[in-house]
Amino acid sequence: MNHPFLGIRRAAVLALMALLGMGAARPMMGGVPREWPALGDAKPIEHHPGKMIWADLVTPDLAAAERFYGGMFGWTFETLPTRSTRYVVASLGGHPVGGLLQRTAAPGAHHPSAWLTFFAVGDVDAARRTALKEGAKVVSEPKTYPGRGRQAVLADPEGAVFAVLASSTGDPSDFLAAPGEWIWSSLLARDPARDAVFYQNLFHYEVFDLPNEDGADHVIFSSEDYARASANTLPGDPTRHHPHWLNFVRVADTSAAAAKAVGLGGRILVKPHLDRHGGRAAVVADPAGAPIGLMEWSDSDSKGGPK
Repeated sequence: MNHPFLGIRRAAVLALMALLGMGAARPMMGGVPREWPALGDAKPIEHHPGKMIWADLVTPDLAAAERFYGGMFGWTFETLPTRSTRYVVASLGGHPVGGLLQRTAAPGAHHPSAWLTFFAVGDVDAARRTALKEGAKVVSEPKTYPGRGRQAVLADPEGAVFAVLASSTGDPSDFLAAPGEWIWSSLLARDPARDAVFYQNLFHYEVFDLPNEDGADHVIFSSEDYARASANTLPGDPTRHHPHWLNFVRVADTSAAAAKAVGLGGRILVKPHLDRHGGRAAVVADPAGAPIGLMEWSDSDSKGGPK
């Protein structure tokens, strides 16, 4: 991947950690729904450790988020019963793609909107132990939710926040994402090569360096012969920007999708541009400021990971 990614501000990531419960007594998802949609529908159940299988949006304005993402990608929404907070499942064509959680900032505080990326693991507690051994921190301790599985939220050695999930309904099958579905996840890190060792030990990835033509590092994470994600050099001033994960949705036309985002109340963070694979990509922010990537991909392109 060769994107001029926009770095997320350090204050935004620290505020997200506060929202998720770092240093707090309550768990990250205190209002977790009592009934979750099944993530996997294959029989027998499939498991793909290291695959991005879910994302949750923490937002102060759920109604505005529904209007934006419904207009952008055709997602539909269903509110699930929770103990305390409002939680909505976003679906495309009847298949769940992510969750939207409303969290209102305290008076005088600024808690930005952001997406939390979930990766599949077979054993959350073992993943937690490995992560801590490799220099990570726990944001939210492991917890089991009926119909969902067991999950935990972690921060990697550079501080990028992500979640691990052992889904009780299995993981989605490997297939080329349709427009409106997640197609890629990128880690923006100060030292991608060093951070790659952490994720390799955690998820047992194969790691491949891509040709360096811009002075920045570009690393591919692969498993089961599928390219799962990438790590890239964090651009900009490291004192203002913080390492983070950025997820991309497949779109038919990146320029049209970016223009639509503006029309729906969002803004363009990285203009549409030619990507390393030959398609076009962009990064936009939703009305509350949550970054999300847009990516074109030809059906003839290979989804297999580097050999």
